[in-house]
Amino acid sequence: MRFALDASHRDFAASIDGLLSKADMPAVIRAWSIGDVGPGQKVWQALAETGVNGLLVAEEYGGLGADPIDVVVAAEQLGRHAVPGPVAETIAVAPALLVRCAPDRVAELASGSLATVAAAPHVPFAVDADSACVALLVADGTVSVASAGAQQNSVDKSRRLFALTAQELLGEVSFERAFDLGVLTTAAQLQGLGQTLLDLSTDHARQRTQFGRPIGQFQAVGHQLAEVAVGLEMSRPLLHGAAVSMRDGIADASRDVSAAKVACGDAAYRAARVALQVHGAIGFTREHDLSLFLTKVRALITAWGTPAYHRGRVVDSLIGAS
Repeated sequence: MRFALDASHRDFAASIDGLLSKADMPAVIRAWSIGDVGPGQKVWQALAETGVNGLLVAEEYGGLGADPIDVVVAAEQLGRHAVPGPVAETIAVAPALLVRCAPDRVAELASGSLATVAAAPHVPFAVDADSACVALLVADGTVSVASAGAQQNSVDKSRRLFALTAQELLGEVSFERAFDLGVLTTAAQLQGLGQTLLDLSTDHARQRTQFGRPIGQFQAVGHQLAEVAVGLEMSRPLLHGAAVSMRDGIADASRDVSAAKVACGDAAYRAARVALQVHGAIGFTREHDLSLFLTKVRALITAWGTPAYHRGRVVDSLIGAS
């Protein structure tokens, strides 16, 4: 099977990238990190107007009725700009849950409302539950509207985590597809983050000089950047392939999604490590924009299932197929 993004996908990605490039995202992220979500909500409202929030919402509820491929296209761009807020939950997981048990509430997601989700054991805390309009708690095969409880520590200050307490039972639900959509969307964010880290590192390597030469001309630096580029190129087909598997309802879609999460996470982590090495000590400071992407990568690698869990899913699939 050969798959490639078509012109409509590329145009959609370019429109999101253009919107976010004009938004001064580092300032938006820093404001969100200290509880000032106003600038970030304006960004989310603008994204909703492009259709991002309603990708998986049916047209009858004001959405686009799109598929997981479109979600991956959008989420990769949101990752490239480290957009704060519950990305996977808003554009993928909550719509998949609500359409089954409370379809009358799906329209508010398409209009720009943020949604968050908690579902132990792999998603024990909800992202930004204090600022989301919809908080859902999945437990024992049911989904409930929930309220935010105690805030938890997070390595990414723009990704605030909260325990949830169930308030109103919405109904029974199968969580498997919604979970896989969360994993897929998170993998796409990691892919985008890795690309931004590579871009930042490459630009810095061109501009910074030592011994009268740009540091990118030294093999020790250039080869590391090449390894990052190769890793990102190798993870992208797995990401797109997983999106196709989910769109088409392939039996091994969960395996493909887990493989994509591992590959994109590894590629982004490599990009983060090389970015630190290329930037030197300045990369460790919170004042430098690089830190916004480094901490996001660290947080998302374990979000929606740890690498060990997803490797286990791939192994189980292989053993079961043998």
